Amino acid sequence: MLDTVKLALAAALLVGGIVGYYQYENQSLLISVPVILIAVALAVVVFMQTERGRTLWKFIQGSRVEIRKVIWPTRTEAMQTTLTVFVFVLILGIFFWGLDMLLLWATKLLTGQGG
Repeated sequence: MLDTVKLALAAALLVGGIVGYYQYENQSLLISVPVILIAVALAVVVFMQTERGRTLWKFIQGSRVEIRKVIWPTRTEAMQTTLTVFVFVLILGIFFWGLDMLLLWATKLLTGQGG
């Protein structure tokens, strides 16, 4: 029950910040931007006090651990992979262009529109 109240409060803070931003859109950005930033920060703080917020934080921490386990490609491997993708895209682009031209020619021939 308390989590539901906290979630509602977080949502209200977020919506209130957005409404405040548009309410004071004629004001200087030095006023309207901090209003929304403070509202978002307060909404995040309240959200993190809920069970869903704690679950999200555990997920984020677990994700960081898994990212550290990833073996990232070297610059050379990344460049080779990128070049390979570009070459295959070029080859397939030419192939499909040729297939399209062939089918266009066959369609015109069958319908009597050209030859």
